[in-house]
Amino acid sequence: MRTAYRAAVACTVRSSFGILVCMTIDNILASIDSEIVQLKQARALLSTDGIRKTPSASPVRKKRKLSAAARKKIGDAQRKRWAKQKASK
Repeated sequence: MRTAYRAAVACTVRSSFGILVCMTIDNILASIDSEIVQLKQARALLSTDGIRKTPSASPVRKKRKLSAAARKKIGDAQRKRWAKQKASK
């Protein structure tokens, strides 16, 4: 019932050129929806420096793994720094 009512109601809109335009509410909503889509696309282009990215297109970064020897070396170096700092106090 509501859809039939919306389609039957006509709305008059005066455009910026002074032309009288008659549109139904459904046509107005469709026009607004299409403008929203265009504005979202323009915003996406401007926010990514002209490079359009989709969430699925971005590569997933592989997690870096340290070997046990590398972790031991880093830990030993940190403990050495802590010991030097503690000795100077």
